[in-house]
Amino acid sequence: MKKSIKLVSAVLVLIVMSAFTITSDGYKIGDIAEDFSLENVNGKMVSLSDYKDAKGFIVTFTCNTCPFAVAYEDRIIALDQKYASKGYPVIAIMPNNVKVKPGDNLDAMKERAESKGFTFPYLIDADQSVYPKYGATKTPHLFVLQKTKKGNVVKYIGAIDDNYKDASAVSTKYVEDAVDALLAGKEVPEKETKAIGCTIKV
Repeated sequence: MKKSIKLVSAVLVLIVMSAFTITSDGYKIGDIAEDFSLENVNGKMVSLSDYKDAKGFIVTFTCNTCPFAVAYEDRIIALDQKYASKGYPVIAIMPNNVKVKPGDNLDAMKERAESKGFTFPYLIDADQSVYPKYGATKTPHLFVLQKTKKGNVVKYIGAIDDNYKDASAVSTKYVEDAVDALLAGKEVPEKETKAIGCTIKV
C-alpha cells in the first residue's frame, strides 16, 4: 500500500513539474536551420535561399491577434530598416491555426502588412510545419540566423528586447546586440532569452 502511495505521489510530482517546464524539440544554438517555402501576403512563395546576398536573417514568428506581437510590430519594422541593408533582413512568419484564430488568416495578414507598411515578407505557415522545427512557442519569438557554407546557423533565440511594454524603457536589445556582434565577427553576447508573448495556436 505504501509503495502504491509513493508511486502515485511520484507521478503527481512529475505531472506538476511538467506543467511548469517549457520543453522544445526545435533548433538549438549552433543548429543548421532548414530552408522553407512559404506564401507571402503578395501571393509569392518565399525561401531563405531567395536572398542570395544575405549574410543572415532575423526570423520572427508573429501574428495579427496577439497584443504582444502587435506591441512589437514597430520594433520589428525598425529592425528590418536597420539591418536589411546590412545583410540581415527580417522574415516574419505567422504560425497560428487560422481556424482557431480567424483574425490571422491570409486576408487579414495582407491588410495588416499594408496598413503597417511592412518592409519585409509576412509569410503564412499554413500547414504549421515550420514553427515546430524552430521550436517557436510564442508570438513573437525571434531567431537570428547566420549564413555560412554549412547553412543558416542559429545564433540567437528568444525575445526582441527586455521590455515588451515600453520601447523607450528598453535597456537591452537582444536581437540588435546579436546582429551587431555577428556583423563585427564577434560572439553573440546573450544567445538565448525567454520569449514573451502569446502561445502559438494549434
